[in-house]
Amino acid sequence: MSTTEAEAVVISDEALKKAEEFIEVEEGASNKLSGWLGTFVVILAIVMSVFHLYAAMTIMPTHILRGIHVAFMLFLVFLLFPVTKRFRNKVWWWDWLLAALSLYVMGHMLFGGDAFLERSTNPNTLDTFAGAALMLLILEAVRRCSGWIMPFVVLLFLFYAIIGSQLPPPWTHQGMDVARIVGHMYMTLEGIFGTAVDVSSTLIILFTIYGAFLQYSGAGKFFIDFSFSAMGGKPAGAGRTIVLSSFLLGGPSGSGVATTVTLGSVAYPMLVKAGYGKDAAGGLLAAGGLGAIISPPVLGAAAFLIAEFLRVTYLEVLLMATIPTLLYYFALFLMVEIDARKFGMKQVAIDKADTVWNLTKRFGFHFLSLVAIIAFMLLGFSPVASVFWATVVAFVVSFLHPTCALISYDVFTRKTAFVKGIWNSGLRKAMEGGSIGVLNVAATCAAAGLIVGVVTLTGLGLKFSSIVLTYADSWSRGAVDVLAMFGVAPTPALLHDMKLLFTALMTSLIVWIVGLAVPVTASYIICAVIAAPALTQLGVADFAAHMFIFYYAVLSEVSPPTALSPFAAAAITGGDPYKTTLQSWKYTMPAFLVPFMFVLDPAGLGLLLMGSFKALAKANVMDIALVSVTAMIGIAALAAGVQGWLFKFTTKPERWMLILAGLALVYPKAMFDVIGIGLFVAVIVMQKLRTTDVRPATG
Repeated sequence: MSTTEAEAVVISDEALKKAEEFIEVEEGASNKLSGWLGTFVVILAIVMSVFHLYAAMTIMPTHILRGIHVAFMLFLVFLLFPVTKRFRNKVWWWDWLLAALSLYVMGHMLFGGDAFLERSTNPNTLDTFAGAALMLLILEAVRRCSGWIMPFVVLLFLFYAIIGSQLPPPWTHQGMDVARIVGHMYMTLEGIFGTAVDVSSTLIILFTIYGAFLQYSGAGKFFIDFSFSAMGGKPAGAGRTIVLSSFLLGGPSGSGVATTVTLGSVAYPMLVKAGYGKDAAGGLLAAGGLGAIISPPVLGAAAFLIAEFLRVTYLEVLLMATIPTLLYYFALFLMVEIDARKFGMKQVAIDKADTVWNLTKRFGFHFLSLVAIIAFMLLGFSPVASVFWATVVAFVVSFLHPTCALISYDVFTRKTAFVKGIWNSGLRKAMEGGSIGVLNVAATCAAAGLIVGVVTLTGLGLKFSSIVLTYADSWSRGAVDVLAMFGVAPTPALLHDMKLLFTALMTSLIVWIVGLAVPVTASYIICAVIAAPALTQLGVADFAAHMFIFYYAVLSEVSPPTALSPFAAAAITGGDPYKTTLQSWKYTMPAFLVPFMFVLDPAGLGLLLMGSFKALAKANVMDIALVSVTAMIGIAALAAGVQGWLFKFTTKPERWMLILAGLALVYPKAMFDVIGIGLFVAVIVMQKLRTTDVRPATG
């Protein structure tokens, strides 16, 4: 693309609208309501936020909190999300009927008292009707928010629960009737109102409210301006800006698609000026957006579930995510640095809002609430209390600059009527946005609760794990026999290592396939209950198994047919969606081999900082440093191999040596580290000694 063409790049309203459609695919296509109905929905959303903020600071019975959360979710979903786009922007009679039915079935639970909970093993006719209706309402709610695939998957699990006695071994079980399923799903805390809804009703909605406070106080704009000012001035500056701003934007938002669209709408012209093609630019934007789901202090919704499944503090989940997140962004930085040199990219004069120092002086207070979350947890506050007080901090510090204040100064100086000023304020919009933003995740969590309920009722997790381990054992024995032909002794340790390797490969493939069909949160929940036991039975630490599954569930964000982030990026750039997806794979591939280090050897636990502060205090710092450094070298080798460039274009032998070096360094054992580093050094020497350049690969 010529300089003139690059300078003329303008993102059309049509492109932005198309990109927004991908956000709607992830978050649902909501109605735009006006008049008294719009006001009613806004007030209801504010009440929902106020209720959850109140619940964060008081003691409330578990089933009451979860039940009210689901009631709010269902009622708002049926008013805000149309049955199809054809009926959009109006609430029809059937929507009111479903909303009213939601209140009835939840009221039946909430006002049923102890007697309701005690008859879960023998529900009466009214219980069965209400429970079955609630299950159907949840399926319809998640269909409206996220499409038909998630409810279809849930129905498959429910079908499995019903026909289990008719299935062949090892899938067979005694089979469940409707009353048994309803009693478990509706009348206990093991199904719909289990772990997923527990996390949704506490941490997820509070972090969503917190993110809305940041958004409406102008933190997002500041993070982008800060990144542009900090990273400009060099040929790699455009790519570096994407990496830094995606980290800053993604941390508070936790949404990959929203981060991709927000950043792409601002930064794509800059990438074109630097020399990026449409597909490469879209791939980088999607890769940056993906980082939003794995970036502390918020991570994605699935990270809160990790804490609940493992019964650890959320601060310990943040601890585990620290080094993998740094390695992910290290990989992205390497890839953009290689881009700049490989393609001879131009230095771009980035439009800066101001200098870094001046921006920080004026708006640096936006960082305070991010730091506050960690600070409160370190002081001993629970994660729920920490995010509550961080939200308070975000609200208070917004008044440090008049353009950021969540309530206009005019309200306090009486230049604007108080009620009108509050209604038009950022505070009202943040309280509304916090509740609306959680609806699709809350619906997904409720639907995932049905899947978890089936797994616990039928013992599917253990059955599935035994099947995986059987296949892994067969394949590992075959692999050991092949190695024996080359003189490698078939020891029990080697057999175990091969079995673990095949189990990890199968688990990653299962998580990836599940993630193709359902959102990240749902794919993590499903695979945590059916696939994690296979890894833990082979001696993998439970926290390592769950983090492994979490990272491969996240990978689904850039995998077709539900590659929402690359598809949204392609809508902005005008590139080919599938070529953009391949480019996003190129950028993320080096980092996504790192999770294998968690599970293949105990040494890899150093990348998770041993999983807890107590274990970290007893760990050898040099061991953690060694595994981190070898991971960085492995990422560098893979990045160079994938790009076909180290100090110059690589030959085919050099490229394969780099890829093999990276794969060897992913296996955290001394022998493989030596092989990997040896191959990497050999390629460096070969490139330094070669005086002529090779012809670059096309494409």
